[in-house]
This record gives sequence, structure tokens and C-alpha cells, in this order.
Amino acid sequence: MKRSTAKNTSSDGDGEMHERVLAAAFDLFTENGYAGTSTLKIATRAKVSKRDLYSMFESKQAMLVACIQKEGPRGQLPPETPLPRNRKELTSILSAFATGFLTQLTHPSVIAMFRLAIAEAGRSPEVGQALEHRRAAVRVSMSEFLGRIQSAHLLAKGDPMRLANQYIALLWGGMMMGLLLGVRTKPSAAEIKDCALEATEAFLRIHGRQHS
Repeated sequence: MKRSTAKNTSSDGDGEMHERVLAAAFDLFTENGYAGTSTLKIATRAKVSKRDLYSMFESKQAMLVACIQKEGPRGQLPPETPLPRNRKELTSILSAFATGFLTQLTHPSVIAMFRLAIAEAGRSPEVGQALEHRRAAVRVSMSEFLGRIQSAHLLAKGDPMRLANQYIALLWGGMMMGLLLGVRTKPSAAEIKDCALEATEAFLRIHGRQHS
């Protein structure tokens, strides 16, 4: 299977055009669906020629993959995140991460990106791989941090990646499914903060060291 890739841009002007094409492609994909969007429509919306379009992306699929890579969840903890000294500080750090992560995850553009990826992943494995790459980066960042927390004896022993998967699953809860299905509205900032704290406390009840 031929790999769909975005081509490198070589100047600030090319970079601006690249971003304009991605913005147009994403808007049209979410408005009309992937199948209902032509490269001509994308070029027209982005105000570029089809020749310029194909100088940046070799196919429409490559544009979709690039959109997913751009809009997908990040949620990485900064490497310099300080180690907490006690359970209270650990709860605060994890809750702050969770609040930021859920705020990004529940943004309408990210929900739209997930819907696009789910709809096209069966036909285009690279689409699913692009989204999974984003999700994996979040899990790796969290697992590295949890490993550091274990070394500080604030978490019980266990595979840090397994713990990261469990924590992120608690954060997703039923909220994401409701948003993806369109049966619930975007949560407020207060709802996100409450959900983040609730998931964090549930995680620490299971895996936190009781004497910390």
C-alpha cells in the first residue's frame, strides 16, 4: 500500500499556505465528510491552485492524516514537572493535567477529528495509525511521570504504562462516547474540573500509597 505523506515546506510563505490548506481541508471534511470533499473544493477554499496543493500533499488521504496529526490529543506532561512530596501535591498535579487534557479532548474540533478518524480508519489504516500515534504519545508521557512517582513511593508498584492506561480510561469515562455520539453537550469548565478531580481521586484510591 502506498504511504500517504505530507511533503516538506521550504519557506515561511509555504508554511502559511500549508496551514491554510490544512484548515480548509479540516473544515470541509467536517462539513461534508471525507468522501464528499474533493481536492478541488479544498484548493478553492484555501485559495491555492491544485498544483500548489499537490506540491504539499500527495493525496487527499495525506491531508486527512495531517489534519489528525495536527488536531489529535496531546496532553503530555512537561519533562520538568516537579515530583510531588505528598499525596495532596500528587492529586493537585494529576488533576491539573487531567483538567487540561479533558479541556483539549472535549473541544469541538477534536471531537470532529475523532469522528473523521473513526469513519475513515476502516478504509485507510494510516488514518487510524495517525490517531493512535497521538494517543500513544499521551500514554507514554503519563507512564513516564507515573514511573517517577513510583520512585518517590507515592504510588504502588506496577507497570507504569498499565497505570497510565487505567488513569486515562478513567478520564475518558462515558463523557467522550456521549460527545462522539452527539447525545451530550460540551462540558463546562467547572464540569471538566470536577470530572478531572473525581477521576484522579478514584485512580489514587486504587493505586496510591496509603501512607503518603
